[in-house]
Amino acid sequence: MLNPINILPRIIRPICIILFYVMLHGCQSAEVTQAQPPNILLILADDLGYTDLGCYGSEIRTPNIDALAAQGIRNTSFCTAPTCSPTRAMLLTGTSSHLSGLGTMAGDWADNQKGLKGYEGHLNFDVVTFPKILQDNGYHTSIAGKWHLALPPTEKSHWPVNRGFDKSFCLMQGGGGHFFDKQALLSFIDESIYVKDTMLVGDLPKDFYSSTDYVDQSIAYIEKSIEDSKPFFHMLSFTAPHWPLQVPDKYLQLYKGMYDEGYEILATTRFERAKELGVIPKQTQLPPLSPNVKPWNELAIREQEQASRNMEIYAAMIEVMDMEIGRLIQNLEKQEMLDNTVIIFMSDNGAEGNTIMTYEGTGDWVDATFDNSLHNQGRINSYIQLDAAWAQVASLPFKWYKAFSYEGGVRVPAIFNFPQSVHAKGDIIHDYISVMDLAPTILQLADIPHPENSYQDRSIHPIQGQSFLDWITGETGHVHEASAAHCWELFGRIGVRQGRWKANRMEIPYGTGEWELYNLEQDISESINLADSYPEVMIQMIEHWHNYEKQNNVTLPDRPTAYAKELYWKED
Repeated sequence: MLNPINILPRIIRPICIILFYVMLHGCQSAEVTQAQPPNILLILADDLGYTDLGCYGSEIRTPNIDALAAQGIRNTSFCTAPTCSPTRAMLLTGTSSHLSGLGTMAGDWADNQKGLKGYEGHLNFDVVTFPKILQDNGYHTSIAGKWHLALPPTEKSHWPVNRGFDKSFCLMQGGGGHFFDKQALLSFIDESIYVKDTMLVGDLPKDFYSSTDYVDQSIAYIEKSIEDSKPFFHMLSFTAPHWPLQVPDKYLQLYKGMYDEGYEILATTRFERAKELGVIPKQTQLPPLSPNVKPWNELAIREQEQASRNMEIYAAMIEVMDMEIGRLIQNLEKQEMLDNTVIIFMSDNGAEGNTIMTYEGTGDWVDATFDNSLHNQGRINSYIQLDAAWAQVASLPFKWYKAFSYEGGVRVPAIFNFPQSVHAKGDIIHDYISVMDLAPTILQLADIPHPENSYQDRSIHPIQGQSFLDWITGETGHVHEASAAHCWELFGRIGVRQGRWKANRMEIPYGTGEWELYNLEQDISESINLADSYPEVMIQMIEHWHNYEKQNNVTLPDRPTAYAKELYWKED
């Protein structure tokens, strides 16, 4: 007969072994299912207008971006700086461009701005970029495309690799030709400058096209993050559809004849479509043409053909950009990374309606250097740009376009595709969000704190933006308090927004030269000046501006700068 005392260990031992394996398996399961740090893909278009996407009312085919909107949310009140490099400074730091080095566009200083802190013309070291913080905390960080934050562009300390990016392939200037020839953007620039990590790029491959090659680099960088077993932050910074307008030959006829009826017809079509989609309030009235635009029927036949062709190439550039975005997303899907990847799409400012031809001999240089005959437009040796009329259509229903603090310059399309969003797929959200809000949002998403006032033994400016992650996840019902004031300034053109109110001060002929006041809830087009009707509101808005001016060390130009004086108005 077996002794019960001898039997007991035989029973207990297997039970203990089973419990051990259960516990071990449970721990492993918890480890496997624990949330991984999210990947973050930020896609930045260059000079894309508010209604240039199908999901914002456009006739241009953008199925891949539209799909992002259908799976995420569209924001109708996302605001940037009036031009590209100040926007990029605000985006990467969460801090005002007046503090981060781009108080004005590089090289466009008034005499009283030269040499001042915040007006260096490059991203200064009084700020730290959020990619650098991500990099310090285990992220693989990379960028492909336009940088525009280095002056001079050959100064390595200003390159992406020294501002928080592990990998980079970047056009250093504000723009340039889109093909292999490194066509310069302006008459006084020798050629476009590209860098790859720590090296200047020599010859580009013969089949180089900006949108395609930027995505090639993006895919390679994301695959490198997989090899390194790190979550990634990648910034895909297109130079499309920035002038000069160019596409590969096989895409030149994508929109042939689409715009032959003129910009007024297109404006009506887009405007009504945008209202149907809900990105423009139903009660909004179609604004009139701006004073620097001739009615289509007053143009000569040759002028109509030229204008129509410009818009065809512009639209083709946007469709090609969308194709390449689709290719990148397909690659993420192939890598089974989409479910843990946040995707943000935005434009860097409003559509470009200003003329470059009056700036520092550019018109003569273009005439002498390029073939802009009708059959050659959009090809490698052409140099064309969008004009004020089409830019106004792209900016509907807003006033003016790029380079202005009116809504047409600063309000842009923005799409947020967050897997953890509580908002219904395809929602259109009207809350005000600033480009400065992206840095704190991304850091909160990655659960990484900002160093606040000090980084690597140097003092830095704290983030001014507000994270909207709690708004995305439903923990709060708004991003900014209605009482919060938001300010813009570039070239001496000022904008202030608080709740439904928007104040502007713009020089003649664009504005009145005095402070103006608009109720954006009733007048999104900023067409009815209420400054005299609400003097107490006007006083408050001016006070908000002066507070911003003081806190951000703003120095208004003491004279019209070259950009403001020469670039943005073409006299007949």
